Amino acid sequence: MTELPASPFPPTAPPPRPVSAGLYLVATPIGNLRDMTLRALDVLAAADLVLAEDTRVSAKLLSAYGLKARLERCDDHASARAAEVAIERVQAGEVVALVSDAGTPMVSDPGFVVARAMIAAGLPVHPIPGASSLLAALMLAGQPADRVLFAGFLPAKSAARRTMLAELKPGRQTVVVFESGPRLRASLTDMAEVLGPRPAAVARELTKMFEECVRGTLTELAVDPRLDGPKGEIVVVIGPGALEVASAADADAALIEALARLAPGEAASEVSQALDLPRKPLYRRALELQGRG
Repeated sequence: MTELPASPFPPTAPPPRPVSAGLYLVATPIGNLRDMTLRALDVLAAADLVLAEDTRVSAKLLSAYGLKARLERCDDHASARAAEVAIERVQAGEVVALVSDAGTPMVSDPGFVVARAMIAAGLPVHPIPGASSLLAALMLAGQPADRVLFAGFLPAKSAARRTMLAELKPGRQTVVVFESGPRLRASLTDMAEVLGPRPAAVARELTKMFEECVRGTLTELAVDPRLDGPKGEIVVVIGPGALEVASAADADAALIEALARLAPGEAASEVSQALDLPRKPLYRRALELQGRG
């Protein structure tokens, strides 16, 4: 048997660093409690106050790690008051942590008002990264992740949802949205009708025992029996659509608009990037449109 080389890493984790006064945006597990980071535990142990989306949920989380902290509510209705409290506490030299029920604060979760108020007051704000359903779903989906648009929760009503999806259609990027179980089927149907048969993935129960990622086109997923009656928060990852070649009329319209602001060379470069067309022909056409070709 070949003996393995000695590990280059110490047998214990690096020692914790002192936690200074400030607001800490702490990511928490989205399902598997083992996904809590050591740094997050350090911050929560040192916190003088923990602002929580739901204090009952956060109390159970703290208890699971043997931690105790003063909890105050910070949901959509209490965020303005929470911001005032956080500023007062940090100015007094205390440590304030902000957590959502699961995952990373401010990613479709409360906390934005508090963080923005702290920044405006010139006080320190620190991210404590960790679990994220957005990133976990991207890892599973099998879709390009070099250019991603996160659109949060889609509207609950079909008409508004279709309008938003139509706005997302032209982009050449992967789109990630959150959806609830009861709305998933109707939402996938709208996606298929507005966006067409794009490749997509539906991820649910992420990091939990029954984690599942169902892949297919939007058209297939809209009728897939495996997605009947899902519960909890669901992440849908939609791949980019097929590249649509811009017409000559589209190019002319874009050039005319750009030439009102830019020199021909700059206008050609802007339209080339926007429409994915070669620059040289666009430059020649820009000169023609200006009567110089």
